[in-house]
Amino acid sequence: MILPVILSGGSGSRLWPVSREHYPKQFLKLHHPDLTLLQEAALRLHGMPDVAAPMVVCNEEHRFLVAEQLQSVGVEPLRILLEPVGRNTAPALALAALAAEELSPDSQLLIMPADHVIERPEAFVRAVEAGSQLVAQRRLVTFGITPTSPHTGYGYIRRGEALGDGHEVAAFVEKPDLERATAYLTSGEYLWNSGIFLLGGAQVLEALGQHAPDILDACRQAYAGRQDDLDFLRVDPDAFRACRGESIDYAVMEHTRQAAVVPMDPGWSDVGAWDSIYALKASPSEGGNAIQGDVLLHQTRNSLVRSESRLVAAVGVEDLVIVETDDAVLVAHRDHAQETKAIVNALKASGRSECQSHQCVYRPWGHYRTMVLADGFQVKEIVVKPGAKLSLQMHHHRAEHWVVVEGTARVTQGERQGEAQALRSFLLSEDESTYIPLGTMHRLENPGVIPLRLIEVQTGSYLGEDDIVRFDDDYGRTPKSHS
Repeated sequence: MILPVILSGGSGSRLWPVSREHYPKQFLKLHHPDLTLLQEAALRLHGMPDVAAPMVVCNEEHRFLVAEQLQSVGVEPLRILLEPVGRNTAPALALAALAAEELSPDSQLLIMPADHVIERPEAFVRAVEAGSQLVAQRRLVTFGITPTSPHTGYGYIRRGEALGDGHEVAAFVEKPDLERATAYLTSGEYLWNSGIFLLGGAQVLEALGQHAPDILDACRQAYAGRQDDLDFLRVDPDAFRACRGESIDYAVMEHTRQAAVVPMDPGWSDVGAWDSIYALKASPSEGGNAIQGDVLLHQTRNSLVRSESRLVAAVGVEDLVIVETDDAVLVAHRDHAQETKAIVNALKASGRSECQSHQCVYRPWGHYRTMVLADGFQVKEIVVKPGAKLSLQMHHHRAEHWVVVEGTARVTQGERQGEAQALRSFLLSEDESTYIPLGTMHRLENPGVIPLRLIEVQTGSYLGEDDIVRFDDDYGRTPKSHS
């Protein structure tokens, strides 16, 4: 049995401004028009025999996004493991192997990052089948991509002696400069390191115990303190935070003598930056341009132009990346697309929110979008999914006025009786409104079968999302949490 393990970590900062810390690239439709990268990964082995439901390891802040996106494509994960902090791939894989030991002890673990593109899944399946034969011989298998250019943004693997449909790993090589990358390409001995692995569950725990025992011990302690939380599994946060961060490459693969590599050419991309998106989307019939959204071009060539919220026009330019969202615009030369992370770092250093969240913020009950933000007031559009409801909550520093635009709202609102608040519920239809005074307990719910859409006007001295006290919540969020 092959058990897919999808690692849904990382922030995708080189794909800013579309990818943000709270909504990174794996949750975006960057390749397939109808599927996010996470959904593509979850469906990648569809139709292959002897494949279990996937296990996902993700940051706890993304848990509802993961669950909703999988549910929307009919994938019921075997387990969603929550990391309280990111610690790179070795600890994530250790947690997955410990969970597999309990749930499916004889499985081979297919480790796949959630943010990769595979254009030819059938070629990927053939490579997995070849790798499975090597895993049965107690090999720890990685997959190498047949290189098509002297790419300096990837690590490389040097092939050794032939081993069935693969090779022994002669060496792992760090990202090279252009001269060395050109030599690697010419030699024919090197493959790009895909970061995809096929490992026997028992073998990977054994290898971690041999080469990184401190990581395995910390993860065993974290997993021993696990707790179920709705559809998620939380590990002990203190034990996991004590674990050092390390990739599985450094922790195990570069030290073991059991490493094997299977070459493949499935149309792979790690979608690491906008130049990768350009390579996937560029069309010769469009002047070598890659276009998405409301875009108008004149005498523009070999450029990526993406619009999210308005018309973007470009005249007389070439080799550019132009990406527009409702709160930011990126303009970069394609040759410098990898350097977008420097902008994200500058935003973080200055405490700006554009590196973390979009104007539209997703929650387990739906989403909201900030329309106006000024001193003393804020206007939001709020959309609540059918049957969903927000927490019963209160704000210390702001009052709210709700106007229903579409659908029906059930409002629960407190009325002060001395020090206590008696709760009453009532319905609001389209064009009706209510006022929630500062310090009043309240809850919003959609009892209907269509999305509830309303306009919220906040007024007060402080309008931050952390001004919230939760008294009851269907999604298990902590009283002061705003995730």
